[in-house]
Amino acid sequence: MDYRKIFNDKVEPKDFDKFRFRYCDELFADVISHSKLDATKTALEIGPGTGQATEPILKSNCSYLAIELGENFTNDMKKKFNRYKNFNIVNADFETYPFEKNMFDLVYSAATIQWIPEEIAFPKAYHILKSNGTFAMFMTHTDYRTSNKALYEKIQDVYSQFFRPETAYTKKFDYNNATNYGFVDFEQREYHQVVECTADEYVSFISIHADHLTIPEPYKSKFLDGVGNVILSFGNKITLNNTIILYLTRKP
Repeated sequence: MDYRKIFNDKVEPKDFDKFRFRYCDELFADVISHSKLDATKTALEIGPGTGQATEPILKSNCSYLAIELGENFTNDMKKKFNRYKNFNIVNADFETYPFEKNMFDLVYSAATIQWIPEEIAFPKAYHILKSNGTFAMFMTHTDYRTSNKALYEKIQDVYSQFFRPETAYTKKFDYNNATNYGFVDFEQREYHQVVECTADEYVSFISIHADHLTIPEPYKSKFLDGVGNVILSFGNKITLNNTIILYLTRKP
């Protein structure tokens, strides 16, 4: 299974957009500051999905290009952002698209670069960045154990019974390896959010996780219903501690 296509193939863009958490303003401020982004600069977003990390970059007035593998998501992005004169998008595969060398001042990825083998992702990002250009990679890690220990254990029981994905997702991408491919000044920054969800909200959120999308029936319905019922039995509330992780590095 090609996990790069799973969201486009199995999730309606409106649902994906509704149930994904947003990134914080501080993160975008740091990315824009690090790359000195303004109307004279160029930026590439890899795999924007439905644009959770797009508008703050567009508002810098840079020349923005997105490359999105999913046709449905590409069309959704056009509807949302074509009002920006600096917006451009291509429906294509980052791995094979023939970018020219030294094109961008910023290349960035919001929870997408990990789907690409690092032996392809890092050299290609390096190739298309200008000298002193910024490569930014970020994602959200959600901890629902710390604030809900008894609830967490009950949810794990549901996983044990019904979590049967057709294809297991094994993360192989290591962000820290950027310096092995010529990047310098590698750093990690973190931002924290606390989010409270009802049973319905949390089930909607996990229903669009990549590996959860591959659970066949009848396991999928039993899994989602089971998680929802556990949360309902704990007062219909689950507290999520989100850590947004930003990796920043430069091409010398």
